[in-house]
Amino acid sequence: MSDDDGLLCAYLLDGDGGGQLVGWDAIHSHNNDSLTLWVHLDRKQQQSQQWLEQDAGLEAHVCEAMLEEVTRPRIERFKDGVLLILRGVNLNVGADPEDMISVRLWVEPKRIISLRYPRLQAVQALRDSLDVKKGPCGSGDFIVQLVDGLTDRMDPVIDDLEVQIEEFETVAIDPSSHPDVSLLSELRRRAITLRRYIAPQREVVSRLQVEPLSWLDEVSRAQLRESSDQIRRYVEDLDLAYEHALIIQDQLQHRMSEQMNRTMYLVSIIAAIFLPLGLLTGLLGINVGGMPGAHNSVAFWVVCIILLVLAYIQIWVFRRMNFF
Repeated sequence: MSDDDGLLCAYLLDGDGGGQLVGWDAIHSHNNDSLTLWVHLDRKQQQSQQWLEQDAGLEAHVCEAMLEEVTRPRIERFKDGVLLILRGVNLNVGADPEDMISVRLWVEPKRIISLRYPRLQAVQALRDSLDVKKGPCGSGDFIVQLVDGLTDRMDPVIDDLEVQIEEFETVAIDPSSHPDVSLLSELRRRAITLRRYIAPQREVVSRLQVEPLSWLDEVSRAQLRESSDQIRRYVEDLDLAYEHALIIQDQLQHRMSEQMNRTMYLVSIIAAIFLPLGLLTGLLGINVGGMPGAHNSVAFWVVCIILLVLAYIQIWVFRRMNFF
C-alpha cells in the first residue's frame, strides 16, 4: 500500500472496534456478505480517481460529486447508499483552521469509501482507534465517530476566535490605545469563513439522523443528535463573535469620530480667533497713501497691543459662551 497509488488505507472492520489493514486485492474481492470495508483514498491521485469511476460500482453523478474541486457540506440518499460531504477545520502545520478540509464519503451497509485532500486529523484519529481496537464497528458507528471527531476539533478553533475578539476589545476600550483595525477585520473574516461551512454541516447531520438507513441504529441516531446540537451551538457562537466584532468596530468608529470632531472644533475656534486679527493685519498691510502711523516709530507696537487685547477679548467671550 502506497500513497502514490491513491490508496491511503483500507480496513476490514471486525465488528469489535478493530480492523485489518488490507490492500487493493481485498478491495477488489470484497462483497456485501463479508466484513465492512473502509477504503480511504487521496482525491488528487489519478489511480484513486480511476478506481472510483470504473471499479467502485458507483453512479456517474456520485463519482462526479465526490471528485469536485469545490464542495460544501451535503447529503444525498440513494437506494444503495448515502453520499456525504463533510468539512473539518484545517489543523495542519502552517495552515489556517478556517480553510476547512472536505471529506467526501459514500456509505453503504458493508462498504465505506472516503476521499480527502489534504490530511484531516479526524480521519487519522479513526485509523489510530482501529489500530488499538477502539474504532468503529460498522458503517453507522464509523459515521458517528467521524462526525464527532470533526465536531470536537471545531471547539478550540472557535474558542480561540472568541478569546482573540475579547482581547481586542480590552485593548480597544482604552482611550490611549491605537488598536490595529485590520486585525478586527481578519477576525470577522475568520468567523464568516467558519460559519460558511459549519452552518450547512449542521443541516447535514440533522438530516442524517432522521434518514431511514438500515445501518444507523437508535444509539447512533442519538449520538448524531448530540453532534447536531453541538454544531448548532458553534454556529450561534460564530454569529455572536461576528456581532461582537461589529460592535467593537462601531465603538472604534465612534471614538475616531469623536476625536475628529474635537480636533475640528479646536481648529474652528483657532480660526475664529485669528480671523478678525487677520482682517486687521491685512487691512494695515495694504500699500496705499494715508495709512495711519506709517511714519510713527511706536505705531507697530500700538498695533500689536491692540491685536493682543482683541484676541484676549475674543477668548473671554468664547469662554463666557462655553465654547471651551
